[in-house]
Amino acid sequence: VQLVESGGGLVQAGASLRLSCVAPIQPIGTYALGWFRQLPGKERELVAGMNWSGSRTYYEDSVKGRFSIIRDDAKRTVYLQMNSVKPEDTAVYSCAASILGGELGPYDSWGQGTQVTVSS
Repeated sequence: VQLVESGGGLVQAGASLRLSCVAPIQPIGTYALGWFRQLPGKERELVAGMNWSGSRTYYEDSVKGRFSIIRDDAKRTVYLQMNSVKPEDTAVYSCAASILGGELGPYDSWGQGTQVTVSS
């Protein structure tokens, strides 16, 4: 499965940003979808995930209440809505998918990543 992210860039702290990931899979509703980030010098971590049915979501503690994972089946796209961003959110963000998976993974398909940089 080939996933393609977009929407990264440079933003100021406190701003909002929405990342998009086009997932040309049919039907997208059978895939768990997630967003990972990799901070400089650290391992990749799961930021937000949604199980295949959309009934459960997961958010990493530091983004709870600020980030939302949203799936649009008609557009075969999953979004990461990022509000009130902080400098520590600076990272490369990647989307991931797993057929009939859970919100925590494991994920087996990845996008190439998009850089998000938050200035203070």
